[in-house]
Amino acid sequence: MTDPVVSVADATAAVDAAITSRRSIRAYLPTPVPRSEIEAMLAVAARAPSGTNTQPWQVHVLTGAPLADLTQRIGAAFDDPAQRAEHTEEYAYYPKEWTSPYIDRRRKVGWDLYQLLGIGKTDKARMHAQHARNFCFFDAPVGLIFTIDRHMQQGSWLDYGMFLQNLMVAARARGLDTCPQAAFSQFHRVIADCLSLAPTQMVVCGMALGHADPAAIENTLVTEREPVAGFARFHD
Repeated sequence: MTDPVVSVADATAAVDAAITSRRSIRAYLPTPVPRSEIEAMLAVAARAPSGTNTQPWQVHVLTGAPLADLTQRIGAAFDDPAQRAEHTEEYAYYPKEWTSPYIDRRRKVGWDLYQLLGIGKTDKARMHAQHARNFCFFDAPVGLIFTIDRHMQQGSWLDYGMFLQNLMVAARARGLDTCPQAAFSQFHRVIADCLSLAPTQMVVCGMALGHADPAAIENTLVTEREPVAGFARFHD
């Protein structure tokens, strides 16, 4: 039952604020996040719907030494061109052929971020260094790796997206920030080795979790969204 002390207006405002204030944060403070708080957020996220209640999500929470080990090993593979070439994604996150308006949005967010960081279009070294920041979870104190059983189908991946969104909203409700990271899927073999994943497990993505660094210029990036009129059709 709904808490009678909380009005519908207050509840709506709180939920809307958690959703609309969510951004992909790319720099974090070292402030720890208590395990109890992580467990509470995961419990909330697990209320996501899933077809016939299959609940396909499996989560690996990394802090301390295990987090440092994974980031060091992936970082080494990413920085070595020969090693990096040996690692490829297991699933296609992006389309094989980009078309408008999707390619336009992708380019804009990339250059908006680089402009904030003072990275020029020909500065390949700094672009590489910024991309490498993904693999240390942008210095977040908590790194999350999400996996799924390989035999699960497309519907379960849709369910998984709702679980991930629930987790990010639950984090915002607690004053925490996140960054979902598909980049980790390229290094699924390194992750599987570090986390002793069963061969039946497939890496979906990673996610940084922690307190945003308010002094980091990259955290001022606010991406644009298409207005409702641009993507919704009302059939009255």
